[in-house]
Amino acid sequence: MSSAKVTCPLLFSVSIAAIGSFQFGYNTGVINAPEEIIKEFLNSTLNDRSGKPTSEFLLTSLWSLAVAIFSVGGMIGSFSVGLFVNRFGRRNSMLIVNSLALIGGALLGFAKSAKSVEMLILGRLVIGLFCGLCTGFVPMYIGEVSPTSLRGAFGTLNQLGIVVGILIAQIFGLKSIMGTESLWPLLLGFTVIPAVLQCITLPMCPESPRFLLINKMEEEQARKILEKLWGTEDVGQDIQEMKSESAKMAQEKKPTVLELFRSPNYRQPIIIAIMLQLSQQLSGINAVFYYSTGIFTDAGVKEPIYATIGAGVVNVIFTVVSLFLVERAGRRTLHLAGLSGMAVCSVLMVVAMSFKVSHLWMSYICIGAIFGFVAFFEIGPGPIPWFIVAELFSQGPRPAAMAVSGCSNWTSNFLVGLLFPTAAKYMGSYVFIIFTCFLIFFFLFTFFKVPETKGRTFENITQVFENKSKGSLGPTLMAEKGPIVDMNSIDPAKDTSSSAL
Repeated sequence: MSSAKVTCPLLFSVSIAAIGSFQFGYNTGVINAPEEIIKEFLNSTLNDRSGKPTSEFLLTSLWSLAVAIFSVGGMIGSFSVGLFVNRFGRRNSMLIVNSLALIGGALLGFAKSAKSVEMLILGRLVIGLFCGLCTGFVPMYIGEVSPTSLRGAFGTLNQLGIVVGILIAQIFGLKSIMGTESLWPLLLGFTVIPAVLQCITLPMCPESPRFLLINKMEEEQARKILEKLWGTEDVGQDIQEMKSESAKMAQEKKPTVLELFRSPNYRQPIIIAIMLQLSQQLSGINAVFYYSTGIFTDAGVKEPIYATIGAGVVNVIFTVVSLFLVERAGRRTLHLAGLSGMAVCSVLMVVAMSFKVSHLWMSYICIGAIFGFVAFFEIGPGPIPWFIVAELFSQGPRPAAMAVSGCSNWTSNFLVGLLFPTAAKYMGSYVFIIFTCFLIFFFLFTFFKVPETKGRTFENITQVFENKSKGSLGPTLMAEKGPIVDMNSIDPAKDTSSSAL
């Protein structure tokens, strides 16, 4: 493959795309800090309308709706990815849907002055739609503009954008900044600023060269973009790979979502894609953040919000660590390391929380276990599922596959948010045993079923699954700059492309 370099145009393009990931992270975390203030807004608004006190049940239900409808919007948005990217392209789709961020941000920002509960809930739904679409667009665009040898590292920038967004939301939500009765609408409406920034800068970024060549047949334009992004004129082999993929697409019907599950060629990769997304959400990461404030309080931390922000900082640091490790260790190895580390930390949390009443020092073991849990999450299950899905599929089925996997992520996210508080109420600290079981299951699945994709072209990876579905011994798969290996000799437990970099 081409000797690609890390160029300024490439860095600029993937960074601007990652603003969409930042938006997802920010809008996920922004609602938590001002919870009591927003509940008071709901209460006073409803009181003024009806002239009588609002029931606790109605107040709790409206708050839960305002939080959960974000995930509902995300589910709908993620499932609509294919409708945009095949018609408008990857870059233009990101540009178009920023209109949703502007509309949603305006609804949230003016909900208080309009004394409208409906605007708050509708704004969360619209922002959820926007973020759901971003979770499909961003990894797809980054994966398609990045050279094979750097695709994993740049793919990690998607997760970095998410965790930085969560951290900024936590910091802005402090009472000393915007987490106040008068400023919370600005806190929620802040999302329009990165949307405007992306609207200004995205036109300076190129369209995905794979989309231009394979979907639009604009070979010369795709070649120019590759040469500019990768800082080399040696892109002939990459162009040829895209052309062979384009020829293959022309011979087969574009697969629908149902055909992903029916076709033997797509069934295994789509199951892997879904399971990896489930491993992210069912790992218990959101539950740990939910539970962490109480643990920090019990440990004697005077301002638990600062300890939670500390966990957010750990989030960011270890996402950066993953960025540098992913092209060395490989996707599968990091995912396995993350899952196993999280399982150990979850057991530590259960033990420590069970004995913290009789042994106060156990609270500090809890804090260490939480930080460890977050760190291991960002090494593997945090970043890997987002971009490996784009690697498992060729250009034709990729949008549908991203839609299905994204919807799986949002649905499981919604279910954890909905069911965890009830489970924690009845099971207490032992609720994390459930997540330990999930982590062990996903570790075994990854070990036996997930192949290593490091250093392989999209065409190489697709060929693996096609030949496995046929039970064929040929043709061969060549890892970039690596040795030729037999198709059926690719054991998930071995990284046959270790010499790729």
